[in-house]
Amino acid sequence: MAARNLHTAIYQGKGDRPAITVAGGPRLTYAEMERAAAAMAVALSSRGVVRGDRVSFLTEKSPLVVILAHACLRLGAVLHPLNTGYTNTEIEGLLGDAEPRLMISDGSGAVRLAPLATAAKVGFTTLEELCDPVGGKPAPVADVAGNDTAAILYTSGTTGRPKGAMITHENLVESARALGKVWAITSDDRLLHALPVFHAHGLLTAINTMLVAGGEVLFLPRFEPREVIAALPDATVMMGVPTFYARMLKEPDIAHATSNIRVLISGSAPLPLELAEQFRRATGHTIVERYGSTEAAIITAVPPGTIDRTGWVGWPLPGVEVRVLRDDKSHADLGIGILETRGHNVFRGYWRNATADAEAFTESGWFNTGDIAEIDSHGCIRLLGREKDLIISGGLNVYPKEIETVLDTLPGVETSAVFGVPHPDFGEAVVAAVETKAGEELDEPALIAASRERLAAYKCPKRVIAVPEIPRNRMGKVDKKVLRQDWKGLFS
Repeated sequence: MAARNLHTAIYQGKGDRPAITVAGGPRLTYAEMERAAAAMAVALSSRGVVRGDRVSFLTEKSPLVVILAHACLRLGAVLHPLNTGYTNTEIEGLLGDAEPRLMISDGSGAVRLAPLATAAKVGFTTLEELCDPVGGKPAPVADVAGNDTAAILYTSGTTGRPKGAMITHENLVESARALGKVWAITSDDRLLHALPVFHAHGLLTAINTMLVAGGEVLFLPRFEPREVIAALPDATVMMGVPTFYARMLKEPDIAHATSNIRVLISGSAPLPLELAEQFRRATGHTIVERYGSTEAAIITAVPPGTIDRTGWVGWPLPGVEVRVLRDDKSHADLGIGILETRGHNVFRGYWRNATADAEAFTESGWFNTGDIAEIDSHGCIRLLGREKDLIISGGLNVYPKEIETVLDTLPGVETSAVFGVPHPDFGEAVVAAVETKAGEELDEPALIAASRERLAAYKCPKRVIAVPEIPRNRMGKVDKKVLRQDWKGLFS
């Protein structure tokens, strides 16, 4: 029977093969990782953690975080990673909502975080303390059900109070297997890992996909372009965000560094077409995209070697269904609408939030992603923006991604973000924030005129505004809420 617990899916039968190699540091085999996870599971148990308990952690990136995650999985406890950028107020709110049994930091964070745990009436310890031997026989790996919760990941909260998405063991195991199949990941692959590990992309998608396949993870503490370039020749796979690839392009030896790479993958934010083309010209590599969400893991992916799908996020993974909800409220597997998905990828629901569940799911179990997408006749998907970012100007729907794609190809434009603001005549007006290329100045009339040559008049920006930097979150996603707030009075 196929393993339901990710811990088993990762470690079964892999023995002394290398699992994680730290840049400039030790190499840990699968057997060493499993022994460390088993010992840490004993340490967690000694602090009262049992199956189903939430375990919150906020730590700097290290292999110990992976070992902690696997120790929780071994016990059947529930992972609750916290973003290292959270304020005390945000941490207090999430601890109050998740009600964990235990809060964990590394030693450097204890002075700050221990009082927050105490105030929330939550147990507290550090990763270093969990590594101290406590004795006792390691407990067997929990025989979990596929629908048991393995992790709670909180949404960003850009539309209100953060919601905890309950990710199941089946979500983790089947998504790792499906991605491994699409990208042909094998035990011969080595993944360059420069992502943070408080986020699903770095902690779950990247690491799980590689370890379930029996490959090796080359672990960097952070993304630093020179460190990545130095490590890349030893890797066959890299998973990153668009910002990574943009910064890597500025390094003079990028072509040599990528000579051994089999597949470069971008996710967590749309990959600009111009960046993709620049990277291809500089290295000969076509970056492939994948698409997912906190609640629905990875929904689609582009297979390696696909050369004619730049700007598209690929086809549904094995075991994943997709459809669109069109403007007339009908469903279709072709055309433009709000993307819905169903399958092993979809989470079980929001933590203690039946109202949010009712809004997110149809009666037949389809999850509304909130993303507007196009499904073409080949079943391939292209994202057009978030439903909440849709602009309705003069009663007509305007999809920001379509305008951004045009603007990003115009002279002097480094990147753009299109959003809507209140307008007395049109209801909403299309506005573009633009970062210009080094040494260039914004020519607003010229950009608007050029966009009119390629877009219908109602889609063209009414204003194009130069900004020093487009606001983004830590995973590189544009924060259009900030832009709408900053420029809401533009036409008043």
